[in-house]
Parts: sequence; structure tokens; C-alpha cells
Amino acid sequence: MTTILTDVPQMALWTDLVHEAEDGAATRLDEELESYLVFLLMAHTRDVHLHSRAMAIDYLLARAASGALRKQELREVGDRCLLLAGLYPEQAERRLVGIGYFLDMGSHAYHELSAALNAGFADLYDHLAEAFAHLVRVLMELRRRTRDIAPLLLHELAAGRGVGSDPQFPGAILLAGSALRQ
Repeated sequence: MTTILTDVPQMALWTDLVHEAEDGAATRLDEELESYLVFLLMAHTRDVHLHSRAMAIDYLLARAASGALRKQELREVGDRCLLLAGLYPEQAERRLVGIGYFLDMGSHAYHELSAALNAGFADLYDHLAEAFAHLVRVLMELRRRTRDIAPLLLHELAAGRGVGSDPQFPGAILLAGSALRQ
């Protein structure tokens, strides 16, 4: 089955893709984790430097920092490790480390961030740290499901349009399977 998406807002598209990935991964994220993942995907759509960072160095620099900078850098390390482990697991092999490297470093960064924050946000990042492997599983399934359309999809999302440019269907992205929830 092919679904044609036209003028779908970016957040709705990412939400639908995450829901489908959850189904495919046979895991269910709660609303808090799902929302964080959707916003993370939206925020990093244009991150062309994601692959070029040395996570261990960034993690050590984050731990050495203080105040707001420390919190920001710990969050960024956790976020990048989550995305690398789930969407780009081949990066572990290229860097001569196992995927556990990203799992451990990302969950540790979120745990440390949780300890540095006040109750509300501390709970969120502790929850992210505890569910890190589930989030990675969902991202891996998202990657598997979108592998064929990923270059077009990411190009269009990065351009902020959320739609593709198939000559037969101007202004549409064609997705295999159903990417929309009824």
C-alpha cells in the first residue's frame, strides 16, 4: 500500500513515523517519551554535524563544565548518542566501538543531567535514561521502515516543507505502508 502525504506538518509526520516504528518494534512508549523523541527528531533534522562529533570527548567536556553549560552539553550528548545508536548504528562500527558505547554514554549523560536538575525535568531525564534502549529500538525500526525514502524525506523535512516532489504527484511524498493514523 502507498500513502500519499501532502502538506503534512512536520510534527504530525514525525509523530506518525514514531507510532509506526513503535508498532514495528513491538514496544510502546509513554506520551512523555514519545513527545521527546518527536521533538528530538525535528530538532536534529538539519544536524549535519551529528556524525562528526567524538562522543567520549564531548561527554568528558560536559562533565567538566558547570552550571547551565554543563546541563546543556549533557543533554546534547544524550540526544546525539540516542540518534546515533538508533538511526546510524553503523557509526559504532566505523568508530571501532560497539553500539553499547552509545547506549551507555547516552544513558549516563541523561542520568547525570537528571541529578543536576530540579524535580520536574530531573524526572524526565531519569525516565529517558531508564528507557534509553527502548527509544533506540524504536529509532532502529523507524530507520528500517524509512530506509528507501529517507533521503527524500529528510531532504524535504530539512527544507521545512514536509512534502516531496514526485512528478506524478507534485508536492507529495510517497510512503510504503501507512504512515498516517486514522
